[in-house]
Amino acid sequence: MPTNSAAARGSCNPAADPDLEMIALKCLQKPIELRYRNATELADDLDAYLANEPVSARSTRITQLVSRLFRETHHAVVLENWGLLWMLHSLVLLVLCTVTNWVQWQHVTSRLPYLALWVLGLGAWAFIFWSLRRRAGPITFVERQIAHIWGGSMLASSLLFAVETLLGMPVLNLSPVLPLIGATVFVVKAGTLSGVFYAQAVALFATALAMGAIRHAGWPDLGLTLYGVVSALCFFVPGYKYWKQSRRSRANAWR
Repeated sequence: MPTNSAAARGSCNPAADPDLEMIALKCLQKPIELRYRNATELADDLDAYLANEPVSARSTRITQLVSRLFRETHHAVVLENWGLLWMLHSLVLLVLCTVTNWVQWQHVTSRLPYLALWVLGLGAWAFIFWSLRRRAGPITFVERQIAHIWGGSMLASSLLFAVETLLGMPVLNLSPVLPLIGATVFVVKAGTLSGVFYAQAVALFATALAMGAIRHAGWPDLGLTLYGVVSALCFFVPGYKYWKQSRRSRANAWR
């Protein structure tokens, strides 16, 4: 049995030489770009180890880090089930944010219309979304994880109204927090599904700053419409990609 220190190090044998262990681990990496490119490179590292020289397994090229950061994980295949749904979701977000902004322009200060739009409207869409998803087949464990994160983001967005009330703030005063919540969800998706989603996260983080700047400058408050457009694109672009990918997969399956 491995000792506690060995378990913390990830090694089965605490007496194993660290450099030799790194060479073995590099051979066992699942992504092909992280393994030795050929037997010659492996032999060179073994010769370096025997000569007490630095081994290349301890160094990682920046290109390897970047490619690994932005590549799809093996879970990304589930996105083929979400392509069309994400395209529909982008439309729902755009309409929701635009209508909310329009109500705001009508100088409506009561929170009830906004609560109806965000809590009831978005909640009803979430129920429809997952009902449609279930028709496409069994929901995987990863999809359930993403669903929990999405549900948490919806709850956080809705609770902003309660926080505003408790702090005595005008309605929608905390609206720049909405893209921050969305960006955090995309960071989780980037780590779980595809590193490409870091781009969506950056776009939403920037949107939060833009909404704050618009509010600070005293310009006509178009922040929610801006958030609607950006968040809609964040879902529509990958949704369209995976919808097309799903169609190709089905076409190949019928051949």
